[in-house]
Amino acid sequence: MDVQLSDATVGVIGGTGPQGRGLAYRWARAGLTVVIGSRDAARAEATAAELRELAGVDTVTGAANQQCASDADLVLVAVPWDGHAATVSALRAELAGKIVIDCVNPLGFDKQGPYPLPVSEGSAAQQAAALLPDSTVTAAFHHVSAVLLADPALDKIDTDVLVLGDDRDAVGLVIELAAAVPGVRGIYGGRLRNAGQVEALTANLIAINRRYSAHAGIRVTDV
Repeated sequence: MDVQLSDATVGVIGGTGPQGRGLAYRWARAGLTVVIGSRDAARAEATAAELRELAGVDTVTGAANQQCASDADLVLVAVPWDGHAATVSALRAELAGKIVIDCVNPLGFDKQGPYPLPVSEGSAAQQAAALLPDSTVTAAFHHVSAVLLADPALDKIDTDVLVLGDDRDAVGLVIELAAAVPGVRGIYGGRLRNAGQVEALTANLIAINRRYSAHAGIRVTDV
């Protein structure tokens, strides 16, 4: 697993959704090669065309999820929680031997606001690891505002990204990927078994954002 970020193709499964699209835009703007993945290849290419124009680059393409996973060197999973298991398990062959970054937050919503959902494996990232035994699964990018990512007027995103995983080289590459977005700093957040509380913290951030009409992220001090 010898991947250099400067030479890598980054796949974004769920790249037509707000989070995936926003991160894809920032990575394209940083000069990385990006493939947008979707169940609908035409929709993926339409999003890719929008991002090419917005970022002023020609390094973004769109494809069906299987082709996206096959073409990429490292792959972000940014799909809704209710489709997470089915989407990930269907890509087991294409994702074999690759670094997978899971940013899915298992959350529910009711009249009292957002709350974390129980996951039998412990977290969405651990579920992905169980479904992808031949991949190296990490967890990151849970707390980055899709609104800020998508705003072309912003040159920097003021936030830290917690990166979790059991493989030191994979974690290092994802930290580098986070730092490709100006203003963002990747911080090692522990083993993959600790991903559950990181995913759940998103519910607190949503509550903060609703109360204060903000797009809050996190910063880790004294590091």
